[in-house]
Amino acid sequence: MKVAHYTQIESAPVDMEGSVGCQIRCLIGQADGAPHFTMRQFDVAPGGHTPKHTHPFEHEVYILEGQGVVLEGNTEHPLSPGTAVYVPSGQLHQFRNTGAGTLKFLCLIPHPLGDMSGPCTAACACD
Repeated sequence: MKVAHYTQIESAPVDMEGSVGCQIRCLIGQADGAPHFTMRQFDVAPGGHTPKHTHPFEHEVYILEGQGVVLEGNTEHPLSPGTAVYVPSGQLHQFRNTGAGTLKFLCLIPHPLGDMSGPCTAACACD
């Protein structure tokens, strides 16, 4: 079992082209013995955003705090605390902070990552 406050887990910049003001923490993953899913927390600074991208796996997102939008192609959907988002595999998407404070959200992905090989790093810049 792993029990840790999120502040005990090191954050790192999201190292993908098109990312602005994004930090990631891998809260729970394969290194912790989790056999099926990785739980990550993203912190997006005001005016920041994740890259606009697609990938061959689904993910589920839960907004913890802040205000923003998620782009589904070119369609914007508002985000606020308590909002849940399902992003199917292959769908173009981007998370943007439109508020004055940090946009924080949990993002869960399956692993191994479909047809991808290697650790979570290949998909999300985390270890």
